[in-house]
Amino acid sequence: MRIYNTLSGRKEEFVPLSGNKVNMYACGITVSGEAHIGHAYQALIYDVIRKFLKKQGYDVTYARNYTDVDDKIIAKAKETGIPADAYAKMMIKKIDRSMAKFDVDDPDVWLKATENIGNIIDFISRLIENGHAYPTQGGSVYFSVESFPAYGRLSHRNLEDALNGVRVENDEEKQNPLDFALWKAAKEGEICWDSPWGKGRPGWHIECSAMNRKAFGEQIDLHGGGRDLIFPHHENEIAQTEALTGKPFVKYWVHNGLIKVNGQKMSKSLGNSLLLDDLLEAYSEETVKFALLSTNYRNDINITPELFPEAEKHLYEFYSVFAEAEKRGVELKEGYKPINDKFDEALSDDFNIALALSDLYGIFRKIRAELDADPGEAGRMLWQVRETYSLLGIFRKDPAAFVKEYEKKHGEEIPAEIAEKAKRIERARAEKDYALSDSLRAEITQAGYSVMISKTGVTVRKA
Repeated sequence: MRIYNTLSGRKEEFVPLSGNKVNMYACGITVSGEAHIGHAYQALIYDVIRKFLKKQGYDVTYARNYTDVDDKIIAKAKETGIPADAYAKMMIKKIDRSMAKFDVDDPDVWLKATENIGNIIDFISRLIENGHAYPTQGGSVYFSVESFPAYGRLSHRNLEDALNGVRVENDEEKQNPLDFALWKAAKEGEICWDSPWGKGRPGWHIECSAMNRKAFGEQIDLHGGGRDLIFPHHENEIAQTEALTGKPFVKYWVHNGLIKVNGQKMSKSLGNSLLLDDLLEAYSEETVKFALLSTNYRNDINITPELFPEAEKHLYEFYSVFAEAEKRGVELKEGYKPINDKFDEALSDDFNIALALSDLYGIFRKIRAELDADPGEAGRMLWQVRETYSLLGIFRKDPAAFVKEYEKKHGEEIPAEIAEKAKRIERARAEKDYALSDSLRAEITQAGYSVMISKTGVTVRKA
């Protein structure tokens, strides 16, 4: 299988560092607010990647973090009057509940910055000892970017480009504007911990390096996150980790695209953030997943008013085929490997989930035809669709219930007079009165409904 590696800028054959063992890490949520659609998307992508790697026979350990202390959390604590640590714990519980509704599995290892203060202090101390970091008189510690010549390798920019492309922290004690904080001296009333440099708290970038080192050691196979983290966050992770170990930190860097709303970047300042709980009030978790995964994971997703309704309609059409097969008594049983093979082929080419989902339209066209021509074949195909695509978190629901809920939600329940005409078609065909059957079918079609006639009866749907 091949993976696009941000570090090299090309697709590479996936070969883990040690046999079939894969250690992967994805940057998680800074818990200054509730879970939004961007958080959900990133969690979904790396959950799917983890599951596909396991499906391919790899022994995967997946770690993910919560940033539970930073400037935004401290600001929220001041705003709400809730201590920063209590505020972070409260938000983690809320986010966990939202993610549970979204039905994304937990990682194998959960990591939190506040539970790794000792590891972070040890990491920083070693960087100071080897000349890659320096403490200030004010009690902060900075990483010396000039001490790491390879800085900029991940984002493919030199130091001058980096300086022009990032907002730097203002501190007169910094030796270079690009130097970044490993340890921040505490301000009055802020949450803090004791350290060799005085009371303070970790900088944002150091936590991921220190927690990776604790969970996996000096090197990992795959590190993920949103494309907005490439610079400076992931660039800084590389610098501080490789400055400490002298070894390549990550073999494969994987970055997902960002969420846009009507073409604009989603942000609190623009007031266009989509909270996950609000979205799940309007749509099922499967609908949201189908919509998000229909775009290649490395591309940005543009949330438009049509995105989720269209995804819901497509799922309704697919589930309608499952429901029809169930109504006809078609047995779903194992035995249609080509669907699985094509899925594996798509995801083996840089996790091309969008391609795998697009294949469903042709698959279901064939299943609809086979329901009449060869119900056994249709049953085998439906079994394989459910078995294979459940890895993406879809086709896990009861088909009849999904169809009924959709029709109720969209006012598409079949009126009594249309349902009665469908029954009359069945009686007319039983009596071989095909002229009456065709006449009734035309009336139903003219009323805006489609009619499916099979050996087991007549099914009517909103056209």
